[in-house]
Amino acid sequence: MELAEHQSNLIADLERYSRKYPQESDTVELFIDFVKRNVDCFSRDLQEGHITGSAWIQDETGAFALLTHHGKLDRWFQVGGHCEGETKAQDASFREATEESGLTDLKFVSEEIFDIDRHLFPEKNGFPAHYHYDVRFLLKTSDKSKIAISEESQDLQWFISSAIANVTDEESVLRMVRKTKL
Repeated sequence: MELAEHQSNLIADLERYSRKYPQESDTVELFIDFVKRNVDCFSRDLQEGHITGSAWIQDETGAFALLTHHGKLDRWFQVGGHCEGETKAQDASFREATEESGLTDLKFVSEEIFDIDRHLFPEKNGFPAHYHYDVRFLLKTSDKSKIAISEESQDLQWFISSAIANVTDEESVLRMVRKTKL
């Protein structure tokens, strides 16, 4: 079976990520296996799961990170969501970041993947439980005052990085805090 270009590109990005974070190689292998088996891996209609794009947004100093209180899950997370037709997680990450934060001056720190996480999203509104293969990118803003809560969120707040553990015990969020300290 020949892979589509979007599959090959994502696999190459994941392989680069694995070299940078070898301790996450098991998760990378789950992602690569999923992408190889599913040409439609970016489609939210794929009931097994799908690639999603998220953003870890920091102010320009790197001292603060923006978290959203997820409306459906009732927990604090980074902004992000479904690819909505995009075949690049980076594009979905940027779109979701602007839609869910209201920020218009976001910039990628790097085009490389910042973090990945595979998590089970619970059954909601008749759609069965499924996996989100979340590909995350690091973005920064120079104006953290212009945030706007989207309809998908209960709240949106800047947290000093050292205080994020006070509002969430979500390991994937705490891992991103640690990665920004490297």
